Amino acid sequence: MEKNDASGLTQLGAKTPLPPSPQDAELETVPNGHPCSLYLIRFTCPAFTSICPVTGQPDFAHLVIDYAPQDLLVESKSLKLYLGSYRNHGAFHEDCTLAIAKRLENLLTPLWLRIGGYWYPRGGMPIDVFYQSGPAPEGLWLPDQGVANYRGRG
Repeated sequence: MEKNDASGLTQLGAKTPLPPSPQDAELETVPNGHPCSLYLIRFTCPAFTSICPVTGQPDFAHLVIDYAPQDLLVESKSLKLYLGSYRNHGAFHEDCTLAIAKRLENLLTPLWLRIGGYWYPRGGMPIDVFYQSGPAPEGLWLPDQGVANYRGRG
């Protein structure tokens, strides 16, 4: 694909149903038009949902995904569908957060990646999960993730 060529994408611009599970979701990539520039990409998903694997009750989180790309960028519609596929997926907060991080790391091989999973309380206790692939590259601007510590998060 050329720098701005989206011809290989199958989901963007097409009616695409929500995948039944994260394993069935197809994450697509596009070439990074600026592979020699150090910059940060942020995706924020303030309405992420999954299912408690024990009770079957819904869990809610505010996810913030930051990464410094190399050669590939994740295509945003495919990422939205992937994240939406967790809606009926039973997993603990830690597993959901780390599975998303690892899948993006394996797909993109970014210079750096971090994810903040700010989970709403379950049993009266919020569980926040944080992961980063290593130290941030020198010179990379890292804005605060912008999610307040739990005080009736909203």
